[in-house]
Amino acid sequence: MARPRTARTVEHPDLSEVSLQQVLEALVDPVRRLVVTQLAAADEDMSCGTFEAPVSVSTLTHHFNVLREAGVIRQYYVGTTKLNALRADEMEHRFPGLLGAVLAASVAEGGAVSA
Repeated sequence: MARPRTARTVEHPDLSEVSLQQVLEALVDPVRRLVVTQLAAADEDMSCGTFEAPVSVSTLTHHFNVLREAGVIRQYYVGTTKLNALRADEMEHRFPGLLGAVLAASVAEGGAVSA
């Protein structure tokens, strides 16, 4: 007998429960800042396989999890593809100016990543 299909979901924190410390720890890593910068520059949400990063797929998965648990990104499935979206508006409401400042500083540094 076939198992009933259920929609795949990913848990996300309510940003009111995320601390500034948690967000800063997520954004301190250069690979995670690269992910955030690429999402901010994209015209649409990005699938996990479309990011350019100097790390293995499994390590990149870890970085996505840290960003999601800190409330910086939202992940969701479309079919079997996991997409990533920057929670920019929600972050701006919770921590005004923080994400914009981190993105501006990252771009000013040339988006350099030292992994």
